[in-house]
Amino acid sequence: MGEVKKILEVNDLHTSFFTDNGEVCAVNGISFTLEAGKTLGIVGESGSGKSVTAYSIMQILAESGRIVGGSVLYHGEDITKWSERQMQNFRGSKCSIIFQDPMTSLNPVFTVGSQLTEAILLHTDKNKEEAVERAIEMLTLVGVNEPASRLKQYPHELSGGMRQRVMIAMALCCEPDILIADEPTTALDVTIQAQILELMQDLQKKLGMAIIMVTHDLGVIANMCDEILVMYGGRVCERGTADDIFYDPAHEYTKGLLRSIPKTDNMNEALVPIGGTPINLLNMPEGCAFCPRCDQAMKICLTQIPEELRITDTHLSSCWMNVKKLYQAQED
Repeated sequence: MGEVKKILEVNDLHTSFFTDNGEVCAVNGISFTLEAGKTLGIVGESGSGKSVTAYSIMQILAESGRIVGGSVLYHGEDITKWSERQMQNFRGSKCSIIFQDPMTSLNPVFTVGSQLTEAILLHTDKNKEEAVERAIEMLTLVGVNEPASRLKQYPHELSGGMRQRVMIAMALCCEPDILIADEPTTALDVTIQAQILELMQDLQKKLGMAIIMVTHDLGVIANMCDEILVMYGGRVCERGTADDIFYDPAHEYTKGLLRSIPKTDNMNEALVPIGGTPINLLNMPEGCAFCPRCDQAMKICLTQIPEELRITDTHLSSCWMNVKKLYQAQED
């Protein structure tokens, strides 16, 4: 077997936002690897740090935000030490992002064609005529009908699903190694959601790129991801394959997320919401971030952050309940 090709390695990444009220630690020591042709899912509710992780990789944080620790290695090179010029070359040509709202991501005063060709001219050596050909080719690839006439249209003249396809075409026009999809189906209805996800999988097979799927919806990534990270309070609380996460969850937060998803085999079953409110990142608990909302919380959860415990070869979780079960098993 050949050596596994790691495209991206994120090691102990810390990202903070410096506000008038103090430092907001949005990402607290996240680590993962991404292999060529694989899909990584990052799941969590609003404020868990999943989008900030994606923006940190591309270094497109708000002015008040910056990476304060850790490294992001692209083919072994730490891109957190790169100059802005190097990062501009990296964005688009090596790593692209699909933002969650295509209406606000596309410029309303420029045609679809001018925005697509701008990206192609910026990151490749194609001339204007070749860029237009490439734009038509990409729109065809993502399933946009009458692509030549669509180039002359403005974003508001397209439907939500069509705008999202344009965003995907823009992200893929330079054939990047890594595609980050930040909630790519949030504003779309269910049938269009399925089409967009299927399209991304087809394009992944054709282009061989790695995908990072950022979402709050576990259902979206159930059949798509090779590995899933569950985030809460800027930390990874559980990681594993889709089977690990869905059929053998080992963190109380993951269990809570799964209880709040409707089950197709029993639609009459009442959904159980996670109690409490999302964590205030300005006032983080001393121990486990999920502790204030956890029904199983113990004394140790209040004061100590649990370390990642390996449950199987592919499954890791940071929860004191797993440590408790391990001790009980050893005593038995």
